[in-house]
Amino acid sequence: MEEKSMVRQLPSVDEILRWPETASLIASYSRGVVVNAARRVLDRLREEILSGCREEVSSSEIIARLRQEVRPRLRRVINATGVVLHTNLGRALLSRRAQEAVKTAVAHYTNLEFNLATGKRGERYSLVEELLCLLSGAEAAMVVNNNAAAVLLALNTLAAGREVIVSRGQLVEIGGSFRIPDVMRQSGAILVEVGTTNKTHRRDYREAITERTALILHVHMSNYRIIGFTSEVPVPELVALAREYNLPVMSDLGSGSLIDFSRFGLPYEPTVQETVKAGVDVVTFSGDKLLGGPQAGIIVGRREYVERMKRNPLNRALRIDKMTLAALEATLRDYLEEEEALQNIPTLKMLLCPPEELRERAEKLAQMLEGLEGITVQVIEGFSQVGGGAMPTAQLPTWLVAVTVASLGESALLKALRSRVDPPVIARAEKGMVVLDPRTFSEEEIPLLVEAFRQVLAEGWA
Repeated sequence: MEEKSMVRQLPSVDEILRWPETASLIASYSRGVVVNAARRVLDRLREEILSGCREEVSSSEIIARLRQEVRPRLRRVINATGVVLHTNLGRALLSRRAQEAVKTAVAHYTNLEFNLATGKRGERYSLVEELLCLLSGAEAAMVVNNNAAAVLLALNTLAAGREVIVSRGQLVEIGGSFRIPDVMRQSGAILVEVGTTNKTHRRDYREAITERTALILHVHMSNYRIIGFTSEVPVPELVALAREYNLPVMSDLGSGSLIDFSRFGLPYEPTVQETVKAGVDVVTFSGDKLLGGPQAGIIVGRREYVERMKRNPLNRALRIDKMTLAALEATLRDYLEEEEALQNIPTLKMLLCPPEELRERAEKLAQMLEGLEGITVQVIEGFSQVGGGAMPTAQLPTWLVAVTVASLGESALLKALRSRVDPPVIARAEKGMVVLDPRTFSEEEIPLLVEAFRQVLAEGWA
């Protein structure tokens, strides 16, 4: 059939809106959304026909494309990778208490910046400052939208136009090619590197101190390790040196933790409390990594420095909203009793999940998948990862559900799972198999995983 004739046979937008299958889409997403989506679908089909890529178009295909167009871009996925703090998948999951707090914050007016005692304007940081001080041992605290922002604000407030001394081995790059030197440059502070990549000594810091020095910055290497012939100055020694020259010390902990995970057999990470107790004047860390809360940059430390940061005009551009505050407060409240935090915060539960529980979950999924035709399943030993730049050397023993499909290679199967089912399943490949790690998918998600494989196998997708 001639291309122009095929184009003329395409339905109009009004005709598509009258189809019975379209009614449910309008009910779910609104008429305006569906109209715009229908126009986009028809435009693409016209282009495909005129370019000779198509010979026919069915109404079922139009509806399928329409469903693709109208569904939200930010979607739920099932994390079967075993990476607990998966940056690309949203990092930490919120606890049920934090979820409820967010629902309350978005559904009702709140006292975000209103002092209920005085009836006057309040300060949003006051909603979590007391909790942060109680948990960390610091004099004062505040919160901005992520840890890079916390570092930026602190350096801009305390060191703009002056020098900041940092060990070369600590000039890290974090997600998205975001580097400590870049953050420092934007803050207006002047970077002074000391030592070498693998070794920095106390004398290196001492020799770099001048009348232009504003502070000493310590950056915890949370996303990588240098092993072998290495040396770094411990934080207490940096503090002692800084006190000799009346300089503040700032520590960027990166992931940040309120719990000593080494007690549970995981690699040692300095806790926020330890760092504050060592005398560090300003400590920054993330809210959505080892803390297990929402994305946030948390700053704790001496009152005189934190108060200056609160007054910095840059702070307004970096401040957090009511949803983040609600989630963070609920998360911090769990830490008032450590056992509550270990039981309620998903990140902590996943990191510390007993091997026998993981094996049981893996075997349950494997047993259900074995009932599907054309699939080979086995449960094997493997390792999970912490993710999010935290504990880079940690290997968490786990049990994996390893899957092969005769008609699909591992790459095709991974693609089908993430692009042909709803919710998408994000897994990983290992030794020619697709593996699913029960550390990061829940018992309730097992039926969804089985249905995902059933759909892929039924379509014969390749």
